[in-house]
Amino acid sequence: MMKLNNNSSHHHGVITAVVCLALAAVVAAMASLNVALPDIARDTHATQTQLLWVIDAYSLAFAALLLPGGALGDRYGRRIALIAGLLIFGAGSAVAMTASSASELIALRAVLGLGAALVMPATLSTITGTFPPAERTRAVSIWAAVAGGAAVLGLLASGVLLAGLSWRSIFGLNVALSVLALAGTLRFVPESADPDAPRLDVGGALIAVLALVALVFSVIEAPTYGWLAARTVIGLAVAFGLMVAFVIWELRQRNPLLDPRVFRERTLTAGTMSILVQFFAFYGYTFIILQYLQLVRGATPLLAALQVLPMAVTMMPTSRLAPRLAARFGAGRVCSGGLVLIAVGLAIVAQLTTGSSYWLLASGLVVLGIGMGAAMTPATAAITEALPPARQGVGSALNDLSREVGGAIGIAVIGSILTSTYSGRVNVTGLSGQVAAKVRGSFAVAAHLPAPIPDRAHTAFVTAMNIALITAAGAAVLAAVGVVLLLNSRRRGAHAPARLQPGPAVSR
Repeated sequence: MMKLNNNSSHHHGVITAVVCLALAAVVAAMASLNVALPDIARDTHATQTQLLWVIDAYSLAFAALLLPGGALGDRYGRRIALIAGLLIFGAGSAVAMTASSASELIALRAVLGLGAALVMPATLSTITGTFPPAERTRAVSIWAAVAGGAAVLGLLASGVLLAGLSWRSIFGLNVALSVLALAGTLRFVPESADPDAPRLDVGGALIAVLALVALVFSVIEAPTYGWLAARTVIGLAVAFGLMVAFVIWELRQRNPLLDPRVFRERTLTAGTMSILVQFFAFYGYTFIILQYLQLVRGATPLLAALQVLPMAVTMMPTSRLAPRLAARFGAGRVCSGGLVLIAVGLAIVAQLTTGSSYWLLASGLVVLGIGMGAAMTPATAAITEALPPARQGVGSALNDLSREVGGAIGIAVIGSILTSTYSGRVNVTGLSGQVAAKVRGSFAVAAHLPAPIPDRAHTAFVTAMNIALITAAGAAVLAAVGVVLLLNSRRRGAHAPARLQPGPAVSR
């Protein structure tokens, strides 16, 4: 184990920089490839469903393996987990640079998700497990800022790379960041582990992975086979059954991966639901809007990345203001109000047509950014403050899990609505069977075929985009109502707070 002078703020600053570099690499990969989807579609002839898998394979593996990854790091060493995760992430990215088909990309993105699931929890646990209290708060705030902003930075970096290089350069950036973070980890990051960490709940982890895979697979493939097809209905039923089985299993475990009893605390449930829906909307919207900007409006990848910046520009100052607003008006009101603003922003963006001014999009992004900033901070605080200090690892794990699961499901659901609506509405009159199949199967391919096919594809895509965004807006409104109901119910029952069973609720 590497020795560390805990009195040296310089050492802690270097460690913070290293783990945040590793964190930035895996968080940026959640969104960075979105800006390259048109190029990937042209080079690999990927269908719209395959493009959805290229993005969501990473998010799915990341979300499904996040809790087991954190538990393994706590038990066997966070430095070891960080090194292993960076090696997997970097090696997978290097191989992805040589991929020539959508199927290869999908498989390799899942490998990258496995690496990310080891990296992300190890970065935060390294800070909380090795830093003294005086240094810990500042380091955690830096970690949170990187976790929140790295996705936008990833989009910008990808746009810059694509201005002169191919989409493979994005994976090259992953390799470079992994190598730098790995070198820093080997040199500066100390080993830490929890000797009292419980054994990994292998059964719970397996059931959770199968449930999430069944859900996302059924939703993404639904446009291909039909939403009411036996394959889709059975898949969704299996996913629901596995979720029920997971709850039953976890209630019977001495050291569960995720104890369902924590959701008796309504503020925690409200915060978890809010975070999940925020990232459901955010990643689903990101998957759609960058295709719209490039394939409908003709923006370059860099310009498309720059055109979504109004959301980040308003989100960051709002998130800093949110604690003061929550102190004055109540966390529940600010959180639910933020969710309503997210819905309004999405509804504004859903008014776009093929010829709309950019300023309509920008106005929606401004409202969306304010909503995200207002909702995120109180929701995170609701999760952590609902639990005592000894169980803050639970809050951290639930916050991360809600974010990644929300993103994976959002990409799947919103992307599938987009795909199925576009396929059903695009006009293929007068086209041969082979060309019609290409047009229905991939908007990116259709947008580059001879006229009048692109105009037809643009019209169908924008219609599908609007329906998908309205769906996301509806989810945000429902979440806002749910937050209000949960917190009002808590106030009415405040005289008899829910009791939680002793012991760890999440293996970390």
